[in-house]
Amino acid sequence: MRDDGPTPTISRAFADGTLVELLYQPEAKVTALAVARPSGVIDVVADVVAATGEHLAPYSATNNLITTECVLLPSEVGDFGSKAELLADLREYLHRYVDLPELFEEIAAHYVLLSWVYDAFNELPYLRFRGDFGTGKTRALIAIGSVCYKPFFASGASTVSPIFHVLEAFRGTLVLDEADFRFSDATASLTKILNNGNVQGMPVLRTMANSQRELNPRAYRVFGPKLLGMRGGFADVALESRFITHRTGGQPLRSDISVQLPASLRSEAQRLRNRLLAWRLRSRATVGPAVENLSPDLSPRTRQIALPLLSLMDDPALRARFTDALAGHDVELRAARAPDLDAHLLAAVLDSFTASQTGAAAVADIVERFNARAAGDLGRPMSNRWVGGLLRSRLGVRTTKTRGVYVVPPEERAALAARAGSGAADGVTHSA
Repeated sequence: MRDDGPTPTISRAFADGTLVELLYQPEAKVTALAVARPSGVIDVVADVVAATGEHLAPYSATNNLITTECVLLPSEVGDFGSKAELLADLREYLHRYVDLPELFEEIAAHYVLLSWVYDAFNELPYLRFRGDFGTGKTRALIAIGSVCYKPFFASGASTVSPIFHVLEAFRGTLVLDEADFRFSDATASLTKILNNGNVQGMPVLRTMANSQRELNPRAYRVFGPKLLGMRGGFADVALESRFITHRTGGQPLRSDISVQLPASLRSEAQRLRNRLLAWRLRSRATVGPAVENLSPDLSPRTRQIALPLLSLMDDPALRARFTDALAGHDVELRAARAPDLDAHLLAAVLDSFTASQTGAAAVADIVERFNARAAGDLGRPMSNRWVGGLLRSRLGVRTTKTRGVYVVPPEERAALAARAGSGAADGVTHSA
């Protein structure tokens, strides 16, 4: 039998429950393997022979991706304490370096945790920071990405080919800054990664030829957690639905946060990665989808991407807050899928004007008529407040309060009727 020597290994999960993970000690510039066996014993070794007979050795400590910290690894197996303690320390770390709303801070901490056990799930959400330059997107990606599972840092300007190869080899977390792609070839390739990368068993096929110039397509496994920083969004609603997004900017940076990320982040992130590795090795076998944590009010797609995070959230109050936020996300997606939403709203306002005895259109009546038309598109009836906001933002009309009731005043009717007339060719109609 031919012996090709040990297999260079980054991580491996065997059918018997054995887990193998690569360690890198930057000071000593050496690599090793952490091996967690089903018995609960964890060893750090120079190499290991698996139960299958395969001889595994760590990736070289001179590998450029590792030495340049393009990919970050644990240096040892730490002590995570309890899951609650680990999450509390993650939140404290994030709070120290990134200015996030309280709920999104919780979401980000749980996403970090999810990244270390993502292979326990069949579908994943992506985490995204969206806003103009100078609003903290890159800071958030660095701070959060540095404590994720085998993070690989890249940018929208990166050559696409290495991204495929690194994702295939390391199978960690892709941290992609400036993901507003500007070149069509790169856009197409990176969008394929994002479209296929949140579902197990959906590799990206790339055309290649062997040394005999025979066509030999290769399948690249791109499944895994992903953090993105963007200024805008994607036109594809299906792709947009995969993201849990925080919009950056709009408020001054907290006064207790340093303008520049301090050097302490690097060492603190290293300690947290070591503890998170211990959590993975101890907990991976007990983690999985907890469908009982899902709300039946969410759409199937939102339930799909939310399940991994909700499965890791032990606090019912936190799950309820996250579910409420997801419901708002659901509405945005449903609105994007309803190109005639403005038409429904415009028709509801004009119908309300026609039926009015006072000349004004009551917002409550508009809401009732709008829901009768649009609830099928949006998935559920919308509130007075939500529709009132839509009146102002989408139709540009003002509302006033008359005798304790919010109305669209009579003087708005002519402009809305003219708008309906100009939009008739696009299907904008109303009934008496």
